[in-house]
This record gives sequence, C-alpha cells and structure tokens, in this order.
Amino acid sequence: MKDNNAVLTIADIGYRVGETTILENVNFTVSPGEFRLITGPSGCGKSTLLKIIASLLSPTSGALFFEGKDVATLSPEAYRQQVSYSVQTPTLFGDTVYDNLIFPWQIRNKTPEPERLSADLARFGLPQETLTKSISELSGGEKQRISLIRNLQFLPRVLLLDEITSALDEINKRNVNDIIHRYAKEQNIAVLWVTHDSNEIEHADDVITLRAHGRSQQEAHHG
Repeated sequence: MKDNNAVLTIADIGYRVGETTILENVNFTVSPGEFRLITGPSGCGKSTLLKIIASLLSPTSGALFFEGKDVATLSPEAYRQQVSYSVQTPTLFGDTVYDNLIFPWQIRNKTPEPERLSADLARFGLPQETLTKSISELSGGEKQRISLIRNLQFLPRVLLLDEITSALDEINKRNVNDIIHRYAKEQNIAVLWVTHDSNEIEHADDVITLRAHGRSQQEAHHG
C-alpha cells in the first residue's frame, strides 16, 4: 500500500503486548500539507500509534514508510529530525526556556538567532522574558507551548502532536490550532494530531478514528 505522493505510509501496523492487541491492521497515508486528526475512545491505541510513527516503539506487525523508504532501515536520528513528535506532558531539560529552544540549533551546529526565538514566543502568546524563565516556574500550558516551539525551530516534514493543547485555555488553543494549520498549508508540512477536542476535529482535512483493538476508519472532513 504505497502512495507515491505520501510522505508517510502506515501499512497494516499492529502492536501487541503479550496476549493483548492494542493496534491491528492500521492503514492510512499522509501527504505533504495534509492535516489529519486521530481520534477515538481512551485505550484504543492513539498514543501508541503516534509513538510507533515517531520510531519510539517498534510495531509487532506491518511496516511504516517515510518518503517511500522503510523506516526500519533509516537512521533514527535523521528520521526524528524529519518527523517531529510533541507530547501532552513534555519533557523539558536544562535550567531555562532558552536552554530548550537552542537545543535544535546546537545539534545541527548552528548559531541560535535570539530575535527568532523572541518572535516564536510572541507568536504563541508568550512574553519575551519567558526566554530566561526557569523551567520549574512554567505552567503546564507554557511547557506544552515551549515544547512545540522547540520542535518548530527547524521545520520537519511531519509533525506528530499528542493532545498538545490539553492544558491551554480556549484563546491559546485556537491560536495554536491556527498556527499549526498555517504551517501545514504554507510550509507543506504533514500533520498528525491526536485530540479529543471537537473544535480541532471540525477543522481537520479528515479524521482517522481508531475503534476497538486499534482498527482504523477514515472520515473526510471538508470545512
């Protein structure tokens, strides 16, 4: 099941732990610029599927293709720079927000651009002084936004988002939603977003619903 236009192809992915089936025969593709949501009841394997796509877990059956190449044959480091993963409860490191935002620059041996960091903070509704804030002082919503900004310093080909607006108020939720939509359309980034938020579901290109045992069903949304 390979689609030549797809940046990601999920082919018959299954995941079992012992006798328990978490995912079974999940199939879909994601193309550049496409914004797709993954939804479904708690325990249906949404986060597990995203971890498999992020190469943090290996599927027990099926295969994952990135730009036509089997992900199992690719360097995890190179793959993760192209397929970026943001989680609901992000892990921040170092002492300050600045330590986190310069990390993507450091691993690429590039010099951070402070004015760009400040502009990114402002775009996500955070004041410039957030840059020097200790990570221990941040609220859950601030941590979610800092993690997302960190992942967007160098735009990936695919953005994987797992409930990343759960700690945000409605205004900031809408803002993050708009920013991600803009990145998808203007920068041709493929987005896979796990969410329960009906407002986010309304704005998707289409929705992949995971049912019992993680089987996938797709519904087109045009709005």
